[in-house]
Amino acid sequence: MDIKKLTAIQHLYFNTGKTRSITFRLHALERLKNGIVRMEKEILDALCQDLGKSAAEGYMTEIGMVLSEISHMQKYLRFYAAKKYVVTPLAQFCAVSYKVPEPYGVVLVMSPWNYPFMLAMEPVVDAIAAGNTVVIKPSDYAPATSAVIAKLAAKCFRSEYIAVVTGGREVNQDLLEQKFDYIFFTGGKTVGHLVMEKAAAHLTPVTLELGGKSPCIVDSTADLKLAAKRIVFGKFLNVGQTCVAPDYLLVHQTVKNKLLRYICMEIREQLGTDPMHHPEYGRIVNEKHFKRLTGLLKDQKIVIGGESDEAHLKIAPTVVDKVTLSNPLMGEEIFGPILPVVTYKTREEAGKIIQANATPLALYLFTGSRKSKAYFMKNIRFGGGCINDTIIHLATSHMGFGGTGESGMGSYHGKDGFDTFSHYKSIVDKKTWIDLSIRYHPYNGLKEQLMRLFLK
Repeated sequence: MDIKKLTAIQHLYFNTGKTRSITFRLHALERLKNGIVRMEKEILDALCQDLGKSAAEGYMTEIGMVLSEISHMQKYLRFYAAKKYVVTPLAQFCAVSYKVPEPYGVVLVMSPWNYPFMLAMEPVVDAIAAGNTVVIKPSDYAPATSAVIAKLAAKCFRSEYIAVVTGGREVNQDLLEQKFDYIFFTGGKTVGHLVMEKAAAHLTPVTLELGGKSPCIVDSTADLKLAAKRIVFGKFLNVGQTCVAPDYLLVHQTVKNKLLRYICMEIREQLGTDPMHHPEYGRIVNEKHFKRLTGLLKDQKIVIGGESDEAHLKIAPTVVDKVTLSNPLMGEEIFGPILPVVTYKTREEAGKIIQANATPLALYLFTGSRKSKAYFMKNIRFGGGCINDTIIHLATSHMGFGGTGESGMGSYHGKDGFDTFSHYKSIVDKKTWIDLSIRYHPYNGLKEQLMRLFLK
């Protein structure tokens, strides 16, 4: 596919104004929803082929999330797209002031491999709702899902409106040389730096959804049994290959041993005594990541797990105890089924441990203490998170999801997603039946007094 020609065609199509129609957008969302429903089995089969995802997990974490976002946009789009009237200052009498959203134009959505359908299509839903045309670049690490996304887009839309470009690093570089009106990128920090650098050449605005070391704090007042259940779910979902998975466990020293016993029990309860052969436990995406993860397990004190199968790219759910801040497990985002355990004595010490790393994308706190809630919510900077649960904060269209600092910039889902792909024009509609002379030359003492009165 000629990428330069494709982007030119999309710019021409956007300039026809067709995508600005609310009716057009709603019809496009309906076509996409119907296409996903018709191709559900193909999508689930592709997710299984790429990542070993079960049908239940594939629907819960990918297809269902996208369908939910479409339904939300169908319900609220007319409200989101309406003029928003604001108060007009007395100095601008007599006028009406309002803000009106308009689409940016041609949008590039670049998605990763870990949730290859959801993380490609959710921002596309938001971009369509905002009235843009879209070029989708799915990850070449998930080739089966990328092919299904391309098939879905071709069945539902013409390429001048929604198009999919597949390929590896050279294709990414070629895309980033083009002039887009907005770029939405989900992935790692290394490529995120490149995206931002290339976007700067065209002064193109960007959203970066990155990652980081997301802490999971368990204090001495937490319901340990429930905490273990929810930590195991959040950490080992998609074999730990989740950008908002708990990256490390930060547990109060007085409850560590009890919590670890409960976590071991929950791993067996949820995934059986032989998780690597459990039908709903997936695999590592490729050999490169498998070797990186198994390398991190060398010379570690393993509480449970640690087994691996290179032939099938499987690593058992693993908990590692007695981890120090200098341990290799604390040096990078793990992005796999390994949970390091770090202990702390005071809230302040826990806070310093978290702040020693880059700003996390997510933070999870298990506590029954209002003081603990207040301390961590007030003093620790992070993208989003949960109190007494994990990862579910991203599973709603009624709150935005995004990072801050090194974990990203910008947000999406629901209204935040619509706003991300929209520019708000500020308009003052001035009436002509009166024209106050105060702002015109020549200025005098009376005019200055009136200015001071109006502009306080």
